[in-house]
Amino acid sequence: MKIRSTPVLLAGALAVLTSQTAVAQSMEELTVGYFLEWPMPMLAAKASGAYDEALGIPVKWVSFETGTAMSAAMASGDVHLSVSQGVPPFVIAASGGQDIQIVDVAVSYSENDNCVVSAGLEVDAESAGELAGKKVAVPLGTAAHYGFLRQMGHFGVDVSSLQVVDMAPPEGAAALGQGAVDFACGYGGGLTRMKEHGNVLLTGTEKEQLGILVFDVTSAPAGIIAENGDLVSTFLSVTAAANTEWNTNPNDEMLAVIAEGAGMDLEAARQSISSMKFPTVEEQLSETWLGGNAAAFMKGVADVFVEAGSIDSALDSYEDAVNIGPLQAAQ
Repeated sequence: MKIRSTPVLLAGALAVLTSQTAVAQSMEELTVGYFLEWPMPMLAAKASGAYDEALGIPVKWVSFETGTAMSAAMASGDVHLSVSQGVPPFVIAASGGQDIQIVDVAVSYSENDNCVVSAGLEVDAESAGELAGKKVAVPLGTAAHYGFLRQMGHFGVDVSSLQVVDMAPPEGAAALGQGAVDFACGYGGGLTRMKEHGNVLLTGTEKEQLGILVFDVTSAPAGIIAENGDLVSTFLSVTAAANTEWNTNPNDEMLAVIAEGAGMDLEAARQSISSMKFPTVEEQLSETWLGGNAAAFMKGVADVFVEAGSIDSALDSYEDAVNIGPLQAAQ
């Protein structure tokens, strides 16, 4: 039996409002950053108007290609919330002094973020050392960048021997297909197109076994959260309702809406979302995620970036960069 998206999503969102008043507080419009070619259940809620209905104010959606661009937009005040920002770009911003916080775990996707080696090189995990001296496209400061550094470290490839070119995943995929680079790293639709021209060195499961986790978060400036806590909490509740609907009953009707919102065809969206996991609120608040491990994981990411020379220094702790208050209220 199919479940229609709009009524369920609105019911889940509006239920939260029964105990809240003046959610929007002083804000007249909420500007939210998100990714195209990144199919998430929240896009169904976006399409149905569930966010606007629950918040009581219009939501302006702005698409980005990288999480670093999201950080810059939040720093300038152009964006209030960023959905599915990668942990590495978040860590880079926080390490540099930007006062931003994580408010939820948007998605986990070990299979949907990887590096692809050109088929012409005939390089696999056993011969990965042959990548030394090669040219690689990497979206710097992103989850793909972190995964790239960890994989090269695992295979014993000296990153300083590589010619690293900063490219967003769609451009990296095009460069790989044209033979302009030897391998490329990325996520989403860009990664899907990269795989048309080569092979990955490690599967998502193999990466997880090495401690290379890949997940995105919803983030916001600390000031926005402090001044609009009810608004942020309600936004998260709408997202959670959409995730619950998808986790409970994934269907083509909802997927079609998600695909359209992501700017993808149905089959590409199906392939991409099949490798994505959307944790429940309870799971997100557990020790595995925001209840403990997230801050320690961010410290590990930061230390890797410091060692690679990507950032000057890491914070002593990233506990203050996690704010579970709005998510607890949504629960």
